[in-house]
Amino acid sequence: MTVKPHPTLIPQPGILDIAAYVGGESAIPGANRVIKLSSNENPLGPSPRATEAMTGALGKLAAYPDGGHAALRRAIGEVQGLDPARILCGNGSDECLALIAQAYAGPGDEVIHTEHGFGLYKINAQMVGATPVQVGETDLTTDVDKILAACNERTRIVFIANPNNPTGTLVGRAELARLAENLPPRALLVIDGAYAEFVRGADFDAGIGLVESRENVVVTRTYSKIHGLAALRIGWMYGPDHVIDALNRFRPPFNLNALALAAGEAAMRDVDYVERCSVLNEVWRDWLSRRLTEAGAPCTMSHANFLLADFGTRERAEAADAFLKARGLIVRRTASYGLPERLRISIGDEEGCRAVAASVAEFMTREGASA
Repeated sequence: MTVKPHPTLIPQPGILDIAAYVGGESAIPGANRVIKLSSNENPLGPSPRATEAMTGALGKLAAYPDGGHAALRRAIGEVQGLDPARILCGNGSDECLALIAQAYAGPGDEVIHTEHGFGLYKINAQMVGATPVQVGETDLTTDVDKILAACNERTRIVFIANPNNPTGTLVGRAELARLAENLPPRALLVIDGAYAEFVRGADFDAGIGLVESRENVVVTRTYSKIHGLAALRIGWMYGPDHVIDALNRFRPPFNLNALALAAGEAAMRDVDYVERCSVLNEVWRDWLSRRLTEAGAPCTMSHANFLLADFGTRERAEAADAFLKARGLIVRRTASYGLPERLRISIGDEEGCRAVAASVAEFMTREGASA
């Protein structure tokens, strides 16, 4: 819908230049049943403990929630081995990212993001009047040298997702440390760890070690992915005390509701459930990656709960998307991420993975027969 700007009630400069973020589709008109694989949600849903805790909080809806999120921060701290005083909770990690932009960037400043990074990084820069600077990747992976080459005295924030969305690629600990070490003095490195729990490997710490050892690194996390609580909008960040203090001065005082606080605490403490979800994701991610590659749609090496499948051309990717939709399967086009020839496919349960594998194989066979 096109809206005509008002002649006198004018938003701040740059606001009307923002292309609004559009999430993954969730419905197919006329379809009786769909399998949604477009938003990287947990097909197993939340921990039963989280559901039980949320239900128990229903009797307290007349009272304001804890504006300091003390119990939730304590649970995160105990499970993750972190200082609760350096944890800030948000209405999804999206709010944490927005708070960082509001606090540390503005007109005349630059905010760096990678060419295939999460779309909200650019939007957050535009929202505060800063200039978004897109930096190229190498083999669909964040390139530290390219980021450092783009930095200057105006650089205030560097946003990277690790693992990255929508590519699923990962930057190692040593490279992240090199990036943090060589940033300009006034620049903050923000590591978005929305998919951190899906990484399998002892050498991965989601950037926590850098936060502990440096003053210019912040890590954000979410409950929307492995914890299966996307509807409740719970996120958190861990950072230096000076960053947490600055953000706490202006964040909304009751930005998490009581149901979210209760469910979030219980979900964080159910570490066995998180591990189970991570293992099952790895099993079906690797299985589906092999099947898609065998069918002629090779995937990047993903460390998250989705695959980025290459169909060769924009036309074939769009045709594959339509073919899948006709069979009740919703995946995510990635043209808006500069990857028009690919589709991002969330890892579903066994039924969803087998349905996608069979449908893509059928589509590619038909494409080969008609070529």
